[in-house]
Amino acid sequence: MIIRMKADASPEDVEYVIGRVRSLGLKAHVSDDHGQTLIGLLGQLQALNQTALIGLRGVEQVLPLRAPFRLASRELKPGPATISIDGVTIGGTRLVVMAGPCSVESPDQLMQTAWAVKEAGATVLRGGAFKARTSPYTFRGLGEEGLRLLAEARRETGLLIVTEVMSPEQVPLVVRYADILQIGARNMQNFELLDAVGRARRPVLLKRGMMSTIEELLFSAEYVLSHGNSDVILCERGIRTFETYMRNTLDIGAIPLLRELTYLPVIADPSHATGKASLVRAVSRAAIAAGADGLIIEVHPDPASALSDGAQSLTPQQFAAVMEDTRQIAQAVGRAV
Repeated sequence: MIIRMKADASPEDVEYVIGRVRSLGLKAHVSDDHGQTLIGLLGQLQALNQTALIGLRGVEQVLPLRAPFRLASRELKPGPATISIDGVTIGGTRLVVMAGPCSVESPDQLMQTAWAVKEAGATVLRGGAFKARTSPYTFRGLGEEGLRLLAEARRETGLLIVTEVMSPEQVPLVVRYADILQIGARNMQNFELLDAVGRARRPVLLKRGMMSTIEELLFSAEYVLSHGNSDVILCERGIRTFETYMRNTLDIGAIPLLRELTYLPVIADPSHATGKASLVRAVSRAAIAAGADGLIIEVHPDPASALSDGAQSLTPQQFAAVMEDTRQIAQAVGRAV
């Protein structure tokens, strides 16, 4: 349920209505729609008589929400959202490209990649300090040392940092280093972790689980949003199907569908979607054409020697070619990089 306040409602009117909502045992989520205040109601609404709210001072309308995901729905916030971090805007007309190695392996490897992706046009450096790996015997990241290397790369290049956090206990540590907290596909329904990053109030990149529905992805976003953290970026990274020639199958239709259902920015991960470097360029073009707000791509100076995901990692030269394609496709669909 949404309470739409009148255009001339005062801050005191808004606070009064919020107080009444809380007195009913409900939570209030406040947002803005072109100058009009919207108050989303969270909690058990079945027994709520909306006529008790219509007569409150400053209230224009009380509207039911049809979508089960209340805070992520375009019914709550009709226009697309933008997230601004130190001069970089995610969402809107300009696309964002995040690029870097799957895992931070060494200072030389990271800095070489960081400068290469920056020169090609990326604005966010991706890199894993903690890695969720299928086998416990494979490289699982450098931990805090990897975070320190990422922070040094940010100081040197000016790129923002996105890196994965894997448990609630890691959140305070990763927040000290990262601009964007990534929730990986395997953790999309780790609800304690979602609660923790919601409370951290740091932008969150939420990847779709490999066997998750669109609604499940949006409910996971809802966990983060319910703690007052509105800076959530959704990522379509491919789902597991019966196909075996690719690592996953990119659900290209999920991109325009998510843009219909939610105001949250949506990016695509062509690296994990395909698992093959040879396919990343074509899939990147398709994602931008389908309406993605950006891309997250794995890049390594020497993919053959990568400690993780070398088969899907681009060389810096291949990444530069993807960026040139991205500029052309973006221009064709009325956007820019």
